[in-house]
Amino acid sequence: MFTGIIEATGVVESVQVYPEGGARLAVRAFPMTVGESLAINGVCLTVQQVEDDLLYFDAVPETLRRTNLGDLKGGDCVNLERPLTPESRLGGHFVQGHVDTTARLIEIRTDGNARVLKFQLDDTTYMRYIAPKGSIAVDGISLTVVEVGADWFTVWIIPHTWAVTNLAHRLVGARVNIETDILARYVERLLEARLWNDTVLNAQSPQIDLQ
Repeated sequence: MFTGIIEATGVVESVQVYPEGGARLAVRAFPMTVGESLAINGVCLTVQQVEDDLLYFDAVPETLRRTNLGDLKGGDCVNLERPLTPESRLGGHFVQGHVDTTARLIEIRTDGNARVLKFQLDDTTYMRYIAPKGSIAVDGISLTVVEVGADWFTVWIIPHTWAVTNLAHRLVGARVNIETDILARYVERLLEARLWNDTVLNAQSPQIDLQ
């Protein structure tokens, strides 16, 4: 579990794609040990090998299909966050590190000291979990949604976030990872269960003929 508050950025050293599927990523980051978890652009991965500050991670085919990790190449800047601990402050929102889909950056504009970014979802079925003033993780960054359209949403970026994440390296057309708010998904699931229970109870209730 993460918070979406980026600790640091790292640099991709290399990406080795396996012929049978999947890939191994080498990222320069902070010292860690084998077996620890790290969110890279919002994707929870496990450290497989360590060489000083060079960390190696394996990404399975499903991860490459669902996220932007397959787009990475040497020299790319990535967002890094270690998991929550019992002593951690929850400065953002609950982020699992399980990316739902990707989105395209379709507009960047400035408004005062802020930058306004507009994203278009690749899989619009996840738009139902995105609401104005709700939380969303973009490349692992906890952000607040401002506007929502049929297949797009906007976020406003403060100068600090722009300076300490990989957003400053993103150009229009870039693909980013999207994780919607887990609370929205649980609410939907609970409502579906309630509807199913009501349907079953109504079907099982005896029909009384008042004639």
